[in-house]
Amino acid sequence: MVIRQRAIQAEDKQERYNAILDAAERLLLRSPDRVANVSEVADEAGLAKGTVYLYFPGKEELLLALHERNIDAFFNELCVLLERMRPVGIEDVLAVAHEHMIDPPLFLPLAARCLAHMSQSIPAQAATAFGQRLGERLARAGAGLERHFRELPPAGGVALLRHSYALILGLWQLSGAESCAIAAPLRQHAPYNLSYADNVDAALRALWRGAVGSHAAAERSA
Repeated sequence: MVIRQRAIQAEDKQERYNAILDAAERLLLRSPDRVANVSEVADEAGLAKGTVYLYFPGKEELLLALHERNIDAFFNELCVLLERMRPVGIEDVLAVAHEHMIDPPLFLPLAARCLAHMSQSIPAQAATAFGQRLGERLARAGAGLERHFRELPPAGGVALLRHSYALILGLWQLSGAESCAIAAPLRQHAPYNLSYADNVDAALRALWRGAVGSHAAAERSA
């Protein structure tokens, strides 16, 4: 694909924006342990370095935008699922989580990195705007969950999504998939020596069944 250096139309700008994110994603997949600089992303995208800076003031904002695109994919599919007329069960929701959060090799490492940068390297204005957009997505998806799972109290859908995300990311960090100063010593002891694949589904099902009731969950998943 040839990317125009000078984008005039809105669709050209969106194409170039996505090309930059695609380039950053490819570089991260090749070298998960390091963050490419803006020059490397520009070269990968076939653009001038200054062009990338027109869209992203720095690599931290670029990574946050890539993470947000991944989050969008999850929420878009979840909301399509929840807005259908047919009943939705726990397994339906977990399948969407697997497709967009658990199985992709980049989602969780990028999420952890962005969370670490949120209070340090990412400008407060960008972090606040990201939080507001995420809140809107959570509210829409949470309302959808409450329509399908009547056992949830008001705002219970949002709380369940937040707890699910914390569980998915926290288990991933403790399982040894991420190297961090806190998790590394714990992994030497048997109770914390976790297999992520073996534990995340069981933990999520327990969380959801506790929130919506095991009987109702079984009926919807049947």
